[in-house]
Amino acid sequence: KSGLCSSGNTAAKRFTTNNKDVWIMLVIEVSSFPRHDDLKEMLDSNKDSLKLEAMKRIVAMIARGKNASDLFPAVVKNVACKNIEVKKLVYVYLVRYAEEQQDLALLSISTFQRGLKDPNQLIRASALRVLSSIRVTIIVPIMMLAIKEAASDMSPYVRKTAAHAIPKLYSLDPDQKDCLIEVIEKLLADKTTLVAGSVVMAFEEVCPERIDLIHKNYRKLCNLLIDVEEWGQVVIINMLTRYARTQFLNPNMNEDKDEKDKKKPYVMDPDHRLLLRNTKPLLQSRNAAVVMAVAQLYFHLAPKAEVGVIAKALVRLMRSHSEVQYVVLQNVATMSIKRRGMFEPYLKSFYIRSTDPTQIKVLKLSYTGSCSCFSFRQTYIKSMDKDFVAATIQAIGRCATNIGEVRDTCLNGLVQLLSNRDELVVAESVVVIKKLLQMQPEQHSDIIKHMAKLTDNIQVPMARASILWLIGEYCEHVPKIAPDVLRKMAKTFTNEEDIVKLQIINLAAKLYLTNSKQTKLLTQYVLNLAKYDQNYDIRDRARFIRQLIVPTDKSGALSKYAKKLFLALKPAPVLESPFKDRDHFQLGSLSHLLNAKAGGYQELPDWPEAAPDPSVRNVEVKESVRAVETVTARDRGQSSEEEGKKTESKNKPRRGGSDTESGEDKDSETESSESEEEESEEESEEETKKKKKHYCRPCAPFHGNGYGKDIKTFPAVCLADHAIFPLPVSTNQTITPSGNLKTYELLHRITGEGLSVEYCFSRQPFSPDPHMVAVQIQFTNSAASEAKNLHIEDAKLQSGMRMKEFPEIETLPAGETVSVVMGIDFCDSTQAANFQLCTHTRKFFVSIQPPVGELMMPIFMTENEFKKEQGQLMGMNEITEKVTLGEKCHGEHAVIQRVTTAANLSRVPCGSDKECRFAGKTVTSGSLVLVSVVTKDNGAAQVTVNCEKMVIGTMLVKDILQTLTQ
Repeated sequence: KSGLCSSGNTAAKRFTTNNKDVWIMLVIEVSSFPRHDDLKEMLDSNKDSLKLEAMKRIVAMIARGKNASDLFPAVVKNVACKNIEVKKLVYVYLVRYAEEQQDLALLSISTFQRGLKDPNQLIRASALRVLSSIRVTIIVPIMMLAIKEAASDMSPYVRKTAAHAIPKLYSLDPDQKDCLIEVIEKLLADKTTLVAGSVVMAFEEVCPERIDLIHKNYRKLCNLLIDVEEWGQVVIINMLTRYARTQFLNPNMNEDKDEKDKKKPYVMDPDHRLLLRNTKPLLQSRNAAVVMAVAQLYFHLAPKAEVGVIAKALVRLMRSHSEVQYVVLQNVATMSIKRRGMFEPYLKSFYIRSTDPTQIKVLKLSYTGSCSCFSFRQTYIKSMDKDFVAATIQAIGRCATNIGEVRDTCLNGLVQLLSNRDELVVAESVVVIKKLLQMQPEQHSDIIKHMAKLTDNIQVPMARASILWLIGEYCEHVPKIAPDVLRKMAKTFTNEEDIVKLQIINLAAKLYLTNSKQTKLLTQYVLNLAKYDQNYDIRDRARFIRQLIVPTDKSGALSKYAKKLFLALKPAPVLESPFKDRDHFQLGSLSHLLNAKAGGYQELPDWPEAAPDPSVRNVEVKESVRAVETVTARDRGQSSEEEGKKTESKNKPRRGGSDTESGEDKDSETESSESEEEESEEESEEETKKKKKHYCRPCAPFHGNGYGKDIKTFPAVCLADHAIFPLPVSTNQTITPSGNLKTYELLHRITGEGLSVEYCFSRQPFSPDPHMVAVQIQFTNSAASEAKNLHIEDAKLQSGMRMKEFPEIETLPAGETVSVVMGIDFCDSTQAANFQLCTHTRKFFVSIQPPVGELMMPIFMTENEFKKEQGQLMGMNEITEKVTLGEKCHGEHAVIQRVTTAANLSRVPCGSDKECRFAGKTVTSGSLVLVSVVTKDNGAAQVTVNCEKMVIGTMLVKDILQTLTQ
């Protein structure tokens, strides 16, 4: 083997004699070369042609699924390349790997910012896409500014990319929601089809509850729908389906009412008709998802007479791939339950082919089982697919249940199947016959006798149990055969399955009550066998039945009613389609497919009782709107105040979209009469926007935090300070998240169905119990109706914790806010207090988890007392850490503010300017907490915490260090 590596000639010679050894040698030598070394050299070259060739090869590697992450440093250096083709491919690479290599991507962030102002629209869009792919909270303000600027870009492709970046930023920092809604509102007014689908998707991700943003753009979206790209059409149609369910009346509202209840005929809203008319052509789309979206829209929104138009389109989709067939058939099965005759003209399309997969066969049966009879299914029963055979027999049972005229035919056919050689067919037939016989048992005693004879042959436990149940339930119809069946079952009792044993016990009990002379000894024998069975369910059943049917001195009062208990009339089972309970999910959704609520699913709203105001969708159209379309936000921002006002007035109709196209259903006289009302509404909207603007604080220069060694400053960037976008406060708000108080969200208004709940630790003594922490809770009802009976139930607390609930709030009117105070004894721990927040209709599971600094209360202490107590809390009770103060934390006042924000402590007088001291005690146990912060000239500091409880001391040090370094 040593000779293999001596020279090339030796290696070639040995290749013919020892192929295996040479192969091992080649693998070792090739693997020793650096990976992608040639690509790195090409990327470092000065020639753009080599760089372009390298980037093409790298992108091709990514397309084939190969890992190219180790080339990131070499690729990211070329982001500033002047060659447009190279730069495009570099951005394609960075979009793929920016999230994995976040530290290296941050080094080039200034280059990305310059790319946002590149003359080429593809470069601007790619730069924004890369920027939004860096999942680091420190650059959230940069992303926010980039999205705002891109939303005003002249290129619709860049605006589309801005819409895609909005959900990414929202998932990274939900606190930006209010500012993102402003961007969404601006993009919703865009008239370009390229942007429409993307911005509606951002709307669905960020603020689906804000339907007021859709009002002015509803008609524009309906008219643009036919020209939007396919996946955008799916998103818009699903959103408009939910919108229509909240804004229009049910078109089928008069069908279920009596003539007396019909006050006036239903007249469809023109906007409702506009939606149905503009979506109907999409039933001919080549995209199956678009057809399915339109089908569910018609099913949920259209009058019953018009729903039939979707049947032909759905049948067309059944000629597609098996995956598409599966989804379509799931929805067809649900539709056919409410609209039974909708697919009857296309019944031949539901016939089963031999090449169909099993799941497709079963789904086709689920539809044909409700509208056809037994005849053609005899062929299906001969199939080799056992699951399909079982589903076929079950479909026959559903057919007999739904169509009374063919019930006897189906029953006779099932009885014929009892003589089938296939045991599975016989067993499934027995189970279905049992359910059918419960409807008319007295007319089919011969069938019961025939089934009793099958007990010797059928071995499937479920089938044997079904036969025994039938004989026991209708033993009066077969008085001679039933005791003999019990005798045979008693012989084989010990060898039967558990489900069969339970039915043998039931049969014995029923025969004992109806024919005790013949079956008394048999019943006692069976009960004795069951008494010592291995299964405890069988033992318990035997003991219970013995006490119930065999009267003794110790028998209770129930033994008198044994016959009523065992021989009571049972209701006949209803053989329903397995898709009957899926209609509460929106058709075409993943939740409907799984029959379980999937993440992100939004419930389909109920129809309103009264029609909402249709004028909210009216938009004033002016002649000057065309002249404004080419004005960019960059140009508007540099104009004077007077010009800004003019531009602002010109932009108002832009938010409404293209109403000239949607005005087909509206009279011109109506629009002109309502223009004055719309102007006043727009003025009020402008006022509300001005009020919203104070939520976003002015931006301050950004300096790298955590990456200061690599990035000094970012030029031409404005970021918000460390408290970006605080929560909006209402005029009647009592919880003020300023100073040392911080507000937390307990219940979001979407989860709470319009009820939002916030809380803060008020740092005031709780008068009913001084050992409890006072928690101030604010309820805001943003729903349209009042909330009643707000209270707490089912508190689940850790051992030792206590809770003093607030008094019940009887009524909270719509739009009002109320604050209450409750007390919680956290037992000096940060364990969460879990409980249910209840209204008159719903219960919400919520929890309050306190920061360690809120478990304390301030105490007054002199300097000498502080030193004395600190001297007694040394050793294990003292924790000391060194820290470098943040840029905004220099000075005594800043240190005091940060520490008192982190913990509810009081200042202790100190003679030194370099030291700050604080004192407090825990609310529950009164354990002493002492904090001292000693600062030095170079920005360093030393934090010392002395506390009797070491766990609290350790957690408090971490919180103080964190707040001092910000």
